[in-house]
Amino acid sequence: MRLIFMGSPDFSVPVLEALHAHHEVVCVYCQPPRPAGRGKKDRPTPVQTRAEELGLPVRHPTSLRAPEAQAEFAALGAEAAVVVAYGLILPQPILDAPERGCLNIHASLLPRWRGAAPIHRAILAGDAETGICIMQMEAGLDTGPVLMCEKTHIGPEETVQDLHDRLSDMGARLILGALGALDDLVPCPQPDAGVTYAEKIAKAEAGIDWTRPAAEIDRQIRGLSPFPGAWTLLNGERVKLLRCRLAEGQGAPGAVLPGLTIACGTGAVEITLAQREGKRPMEPEEFLRGFPLPEGSRAHTA
Repeated sequence: MRLIFMGSPDFSVPVLEALHAHHEVVCVYCQPPRPAGRGKKDRPTPVQTRAEELGLPVRHPTSLRAPEAQAEFAALGAEAAVVVAYGLILPQPILDAPERGCLNIHASLLPRWRGAAPIHRAILAGDAETGICIMQMEAGLDTGPVLMCEKTHIGPEETVQDLHDRLSDMGARLILGALGALDDLVPCPQPDAGVTYAEKIAKAEAGIDWTRPAAEIDRQIRGLSPFPGAWTLLNGERVKLLRCRLAEGQGAPGAVLPGLTIACGTGAVEITLAQREGKRPMEPEEFLRGFPLPEGSRAHTA
């Protein structure tokens, strides 16, 4: 099938690779390069980097609202466009241009977690499962009818990065199935009940309040890892907590117990991966060897 691919971050790359292997990708659309790193040099998106490695033409307009951009898109003569974490709103002329419309790969069980951060929000909310939906795009935010859906369990120690990688591979597999069966799929309108929105993650959500229950803090750490990374102060130094599990133990909220276990309002969490500023992530034994915590140490935010 003759396709346009539209995506930008790492999550989109396995989908691009799968489509390139099985279909004709005539053009790749992604976000433009932006300043990044210490030198603030323009850095292309992961999708642009991979598309260029595959020898595919790349476009990165800042908007698709201009008639010229819409005409260029339509002139590609694509049968369909596949969209996954692209980052721009598609106006109606873009949605209408491909003969068979635009298909979106969304990382949630719609209508739950429409919007920007469905993987983070599913873990933060304590959802038992999530999944991938292949959706026919329309003008609303993730409101289109669903063509195909697959569920997956969220593991008790799974982080955003873990789930991100699994769902990315699942999306790549599912979109190939959807394109192969497109003539036989029946669009299923999303129900009005159960709609939730996955707002962007704010940095203010990352500071840990140790008076909260351990189950909530466990979800906060896993649901913000690796970015922006839940954090606390230990010995006056800001430390990101990247992996954890629920643990036995009790003490005043924030009390550091043996083995880098930290007491919460109720219960405790065992930190299994932590990162000091300017350092790489470390498991507890290595972390404590280079950053010993005196007896009676407390974790807190300020």
